[in-house]
Amino acid sequence: MQSRRAGVLAAGLLLAMSVGLFAQSKEDPGMPKVGDIAPDFTLKHFDGNNLKEVKLSDYRGKKNVALAFYIFAFTGG
Repeated sequence: MQSRRAGVLAAGLLLAMSVGLFAQSKEDPGMPKVGDIAPDFTLKHFDGNNLKEVKLSDYRGKKNVALAFYIFAFTGG
């Protein structure tokens, strides 16, 4: 029973490693690389009263911008 479990575990690890290597070798040519200038984008920002549009180009050359995504923020999950 333990040898079967070890075999299944080894096969799972081998599969996970091969999937990981495949995912790393497949690059999307449209994705920016480290050091590239970020493409311009527009986001909606709620300042407490109004919904405003904010563009990355508004800050280009003026301030550093850090963008963070909180996947489950304010969802209660």
